[in-house]
Order: sequence, then structure tokens, then C-alpha cells
Amino acid sequence: MFVLGIEAATPVAAVAVVHGERVLAERMVNNQRTHSVNLLPMIKAVLEDAQVTREDLGGIAVSSGPGSFTGLRIGMATAKTLAQVWGLPIVGISTLDALAYPLTGQRGLICPILNARKDEVYAAIYRTVEGKLERLEGPMAVRPEELVRRFEPLELPVTVLGDGVPIYGEFFKKQLGSRVFLAPGSARWPRGAPVAELGYRLLMAGEGRDPLELLPNYIRLSEAEVKWLQKQKG
Repeated sequence: MFVLGIEAATPVAAVAVVHGERVLAERMVNNQRTHSVNLLPMIKAVLEDAQVTREDLGGIAVSSGPGSFTGLRIGMATAKTLAQVWGLPIVGISTLDALAYPLTGQRGLICPILNARKDEVYAAIYRTVEGKLERLEGPMAVRPEELVRRFEPLELPVTVLGDGVPIYGEFFKKQLGSRVFLAPGSARWPRGAPVAELGYRLLMAGEGRDPLELLPNYIRLSEAEVKWLQKQKG
């Protein structure tokens, strides 16, 4: 089965095509252009790179959050529209799962963090158990101080990655010392290939969904929703 993976939950736009665990083609950009401008040309190009047509695809996987509200909406809308037009099943993949997945086997804990603004991060804590990645906590929106407190009783080294590292990396180093390792820049950003590969597993397990049923996982309300609720209460 060929699967198209789409990642747009962060400032990075990424697209990939996989056949099982074989990555056939992948593209990623981290520029100032909006995902609405980047995604469709990238999808067209990555299908051409993989020499795969839309008729060859068995499904679409899309990053379902948490992350940027705008990016998530664009990514989900693009993926759902293509799935509906092409008659394909779709699956949503946690952005945090997709970030952590390539580090399966890493010693200790794996903690992707995404900038959630308001002095918080979106995060989850993982550990490899018997060769498979296991989520211990999350996804959650927490202050970095609270995340450190959750690490302390586990007494294991921690690898931190994600777009929250440039903002909070030094804080974690100060709080955790030699226990923390900050992933290098090339390993911090979400990619399309993990989204596609994790999606392949779900699709093969029969968990593909109708595109109209798939919803993003924002974790917390957007600023507009908070203001609307406050207005209703008022």
C-alpha cells in the first residue's frame, strides 16, 4: 500500500510517500510562505518523485495535532479534501507521536515539545519498551516547569526535540543538567515520512476513516474560542 503523509501542524510543511516502511519520496520546507501556498505543489512534486499516481494510493495520513491552529486547519482541510475527491480512507496521526517515532530505541525518555505560546508547550513523554515506542504521558499543554516536575520521579535521561527547543532548551538544560539532551536542528522538526509510516500501520489495521469524520486535536481552545465563550458568559 502506498500512503501519502502530510504534516502542517508547525511552521514546517512536510509531505512524503511511503510503501510500508520504505520512504519513496519526501519534501520539507521551513520558509515564510503559508502552508496553503506550499502544500499542494509539494504533494504534486512528491507523488512525481515517487512515481506514484493518485490511483496507486491506498490512503492518506495527516498530522492531527496538537500544534498551530492555523497550520492544523490548513493541513487537515487539504488532506480531507484530497481524500474525499480521490475516494481514499484517511487517518490522523498525533504530531507528537510523529516527532517521537524516529527516535524509537533511544535510551531513556523522549519528549517532543511544541511552542503553545502563553508560556506553555504541547508535550508528551515516551519511552521505548520491547522495541516499541510507548507513550507514558500526554498529549498535554503544560508550563515547562510542570514538565520538569514530571521528569524528576522517572530518573532517566531525556531527549527533547521539537520547535519548542530554541525557546525552552536552555531552561531544560539548567533544570535537568546532564540528564537532558537537546536534539540537533535536523532532528527537531516534524517530517512527512513518520506521519505516512504511522498512517500506513493504521490503514493496514483497517482503521482508515471517512474524511468527514476526522477532526484535529487542538488540546486547548483557540484564543478566538476563549473570547467567544467569555462573551457568551457575559
